[in-house]
Parts: sequence; C-alpha cells; structure tokens
Amino acid sequence: MFPRFLLFLTSTGEMERRTTLTPLESFFSLHTGILLLAIAVALVLNVPSSATMPSHTAGQSSVGHPLLGPLATACAFIAIISYNTKSVGSLGLLVSIGAAIVSLWGFWVLVFQGTSRHSKKTGTDKHTSRFCLATRRCFLQKKEWRKQQGSKSR
Repeated sequence: MFPRFLLFLTSTGEMERRTTLTPLESFFSLHTGILLLAIAVALVLNVPSSATMPSHTAGQSSVGHPLLGPLATACAFIAIISYNTKSVGSLGLLVSIGAAIVSLWGFWVLVFQGTSRHSKKTGTDKHTSRFCLATRRCFLQKKEWRKQQGSKSR
C-alpha cells in the first residue's frame, strides 16, 4: 500500500536512494499483503458482536477453524497471481505450486469437514467400516470389543 515506506526499510545507507522496489521485493510484498488482508477479513468476520457467547448445543455441527476459508481463498488467489508473474523467474512457479497445494487442502477440509458418521454401537466410522471388516486384524478387534461389551452388560 505504501512502497515508499518499504523503500525506506530496504535502504542501507545515505548513498543508496532507490525510487522503485525490485521485482522480488514487489512480489513478496504483494503476497504478504494478500495474506494479511485474508487474516484481517477472518478476524473481522469472526469477532463476536455481543458480550455473551452463545453456547453450542450437542446437536449443532462443529464449525471449522475461522481462518480456514479466507486463507484457502487467499492461497488460491496467490497461486493464480504468482503463476502469471514472470519477473521473478521460476520462483513464481514454485510459490504457485505451494500456494495451490495449501489452497486445495484448505478447500478439501472445508468441503468434507464433519461429514463422517460414527456408529453408536462400535464407534467406528461408517464410511470405512467395509474396509475395516475386510482385514483380519479389524475383525479380531471388533470381536474382542463385542466380547467386552457383552461382559459389561451382564
């Protein structure tokens, strides 16, 4: 937002007075600004407006981390911008790949958070129960658990 301040911070002596940022400094300041903007948006949207916090009931689904959505979106934006930046050479591609991985992981967590269903009887995840039954070890663990549950109920 204010490149003169960045120029002041990067100057090392009186003789060296630059008027523009280098492409690398400009690249990193842009991406740092995008991440700081995402954190600011997340803080503004998630600060409670009332003095008392509402209590969560057992029936409500748990909400993910408040920074997850804005940071995943910011990383997607950074991946697109850095992919199209040619002034920093291959660093733009490396930052683009890293930011894209973080963004995809964040969107994956946003889409699939809280979707697993757990069995009340065994406590196992119902989406993976078929795989668990296919292995001998899981079968023996389930048999042992049923034996323990039977001795507790008597």
